[in-house]
Amino acid sequence: LGKFLPDQDRPNEGVFSFQDDDDQWLSLRYDLTAPMARFVAENFERLPKPYRSYRSGWVFRNEKPGPGRFRQFMQFDADTVGTPGVAADAEMAMMMADVMEALGIKRGDYVIRVNNRKVLDGVLEAIGLGGDENVGRRLTVLRAIDKLDKLGVEGVRLLLGTGRKDESGDFTKGAGLDNVQAEAILHATAKPELGDLGHPDSAVRASQSFNEGVAELSTIEDLVRAAGYGEDRIVMDRSVVRGLEYYTGPVYEAELLAEIPNEEGKIVRFGSVGGGGRYDG
Repeated sequence: LGKFLPDQDRPNEGVFSFQDDDDQWLSLRYDLTAPMARFVAENFERLPKPYRSYRSGWVFRNEKPGPGRFRQFMQFDADTVGTPGVAADAEMAMMMADVMEALGIKRGDYVIRVNNRKVLDGVLEAIGLGGDENVGRRLTVLRAIDKLDKLGVEGVRLLLGTGRKDESGDFTKGAGLDNVQAEAILHATAKPELGDLGHPDSAVRASQSFNEGVAELSTIEDLVRAAGYGEDRIVMDRSVVRGLEYYTGPVYEAELLAEIPNEEGKIVRFGSVGGGGRYDG
């Protein structure tokens, strides 16, 4: 599973695996993307382009359960293969909004957040974290930013630096960035709205990746607004990074905003219930 991904992105750590009587390893399905990618790779020449597909099925995660995090859940997956322009990414964001409403979730109770990984990649390159030798540190940075909604700016700042100790006393090692590097990352990601995507660092402003990301985000926003999707449904949000290294362009998340009582009557915010992004080969 995921054998063609970089080591840091392989989901093996979260896969339910066991050995049969012949000592052969068996694993429960982790997600629906890897099987789709395998099918496309085996049939690429015969498939129409763009190739759109969707599927659903049970998936399993060997990880600590929590509010909104389950070890077994039904996953719904949709993909478009063979589309270089960001119109396909805008279409995906609009489809996510339509799906939420088709499930009976009212406007105001959800939002689709869109960003572009090229923006952050440009910042990472400018502060010296480009190149294959820094893959591990980049992934640590991505996972730190992915916790922005839970830990806040100061919590993420600790994870970008030496590390953070949580309420239970467990310590999470940080990315080891200095203050200047951490501030450059936080400036590019910590503000929820798209706003002014300029950057005080001249090296960042000169980055081709950064500027491409900004331009593509602007195009996506123009497309979704022209199609009638307002900010009550889709917003550009530069804090969205998705915690995987292989995304190369636009990324998106579907977030539940409604406060839902659990079995004990306590109010629970589920947060992100879906997401994805572009990965170009």
